[in-house]
Amino acid sequence: MSQPILFGIPNCDTVRKARKWLDDQGQAHEFIDLRADTPSTQKITEWLAVVGPDRLINRRSTTFKQLSQGDKAALEDDGAVSVLQAQPTLIKRPVLEWNSTVSVGFKAEEYAQLFDI
Repeated sequence: MSQPILFGIPNCDTVRKARKWLDDQGQAHEFIDLRADTPSTQKITEWLAVVGPDRLINRRSTTFKQLSQGDKAALEDDGAVSVLQAQPTLIKRPVLEWNSTVSVGFKAEEYAQLFDI
């Protein structure tokens, strides 16, 4: 069994809650800062394929509201990967990868089910 990888931004409240929950459960994990280590095109493509754009793209974020109409339109088609790579704060947080599972956002109940706790 591999170690879970949590992608997020350190100062995000939801990411903090997820990290605390994992720590409280004694679940070792790797943390990757989306700003410091932008996910690859391949990684974003995989996430979009697994969870879909409606789940992965944070349309309520300040970053989304500040996007040009062209970038917003690109998020609706094949340009989503390049926009998400250029603006990683558009990715809803946290993204948790574990084994073959990808989870977006944090709910303690979902994490407990995922980790069979």
